[in-house]
Amino acid sequence: MSYDKVAQADAEKIIGTKQVIKAIKNGEAKEVIIATDADSHIRNKVLEAVEGTDIPISYVDSMKKLGKTCGIEVGAATVAIK
Repeated sequence: MSYDKVAQADAEKIIGTKQVIKAIKNGEAKEVIIATDADSHIRNKVLEAVEGTDIPISYVDSMKKLGKTCGIEVGAATVAIK
């Protein structure tokens, strides 16, 4: 499951939509995880950034759980793994 990948990534993860999009454009992101309960415009921004790349996308069901898995107290809509 993608939560496990995020938990194992430790310092190799990038949290937050702006940072994830930047990492995609800079070629740093090896995989992107998107919470399905994130706002559609946020999901669409990340999907547009990934379009045309070979970066795999995984989905999780909860922003809150994704944030907690990343070690933060707030929800995370998107995470990239370096």
